[in-house]
Amino acid sequence: MKLLVWLLLVVIAAALIPLTIGAGNGYLLLVQPPYRIELSTSMFLLLVTLTFLLVYGLLRLVFYTMHLPQNVQAFKLQRRQKQANAALLESITALAEGRFGQAGKSAESALEFGADPLIPTLIAARSAHKLKNFERRDFYFAECERLVPDNEMARLLSQAELLLDQRHFSEALAIIRQLEKRDAKHLPVLLLELKVQRQLSNWEQVLELIDQLEKRNGIEPFIATQWKRQAYLALLDRNADDAASLTRQWQKTPEDDRLDSYLALAAARHFVQAGEPLLAAEIVEMSLTKQWSSALVEFYGECVDKDAARQLEQAEFWLTQHHNDAGLLLSLGKLCMRQALWGKAQSYLEASISVKAASASHLALAQMMEQLGKTAEANRHYRLSLQHKMTENP
Repeated sequence: MKLLVWLLLVVIAAALIPLTIGAGNGYLLLVQPPYRIELSTSMFLLLVTLTFLLVYGLLRLVFYTMHLPQNVQAFKLQRRQKQANAALLESITALAEGRFGQAGKSAESALEFGADPLIPTLIAARSAHKLKNFERRDFYFAECERLVPDNEMARLLSQAELLLDQRHFSEALAIIRQLEKRDAKHLPVLLLELKVQRQLSNWEQVLELIDQLEKRNGIEPFIATQWKRQAYLALLDRNADDAASLTRQWQKTPEDDRLDSYLALAAARHFVQAGEPLLAAEIVEMSLTKQWSSALVEFYGECVDKDAARQLEQAEFWLTQHHNDAGLLLSLGKLCMRQALWGKAQSYLEASISVKAASASHLALAQMMEQLGKTAEANRHYRLSLQHKMTENP
């Protein structure tokens, strides 16, 4: 913009000066005895203008010469900044493309050219980690701490993430504890701790962290559901050897999670093994009120206690709504077997096989035939059960 204004002024001056010189009729008389100088007004103005320009040019030259060292230094600094920015951009691009060796070299160049050290040191550390050069990775983290001591959050997050990737879970957790002292509610810190606690099988802490993240919309609902289910299953397995501990753990589980068919099936199996089939049956019944599950209702036939008649009545009620469910028909067959209702048991088991032939159905029918003394028929169903089992579990 300044250049445009100056060009405009020069053009105007170039047009006006000849007109002024040609049209001027006055003159200027300078007397300094014994000298006498007579000039036209136009010539005087021209000389004044030329003198001004000459003096201005000389002053600009002197000013430029005096500031030449600073200008050269500024030029060099600007050039180094451009080189640093170019190297930093190249390192980021190489890291994103998976060229970790080049990413590390470009990050080192950015540091040499004087770039802000935070990003280059973290890129160099990450690149070294990807190349399994853990000693060099730790060197760059130390450099980051030395050069940028006030930016702990970025450095510690990267360290914890890479240690988790290296499966050094305890070390990663120690760094996370340092991060929590700075900001205990920082979402990336909570997510990172969640991953570490899962690897350490600290399931109570996993559930607490998921609860915190869910309240702040910090975790995908599908992932939260899967990880909570994993935690509850692990806690049930941990307490499976003692019926009292298993009961306490199940009671601590939130009601919505207890209705989950996967958890209900796992809990029912544990309670049957712990000698609590009646409680197992109640768990199955409660879960099926929320969501129907063929696998869960199939296990209902294993949850038989003294109240088998009530369970048979409940299962037959379900049959009015799910008459083609192979799992339900298998459970009905088993419940009838427990009450020695052999004809009904055979009908239900054969119906289950007609809907979906499975190893468990043939096995139950074989066991019933064996009890009835029908050895040949029992052996046939044992063979069929074995064949289906090999197909179901290759």
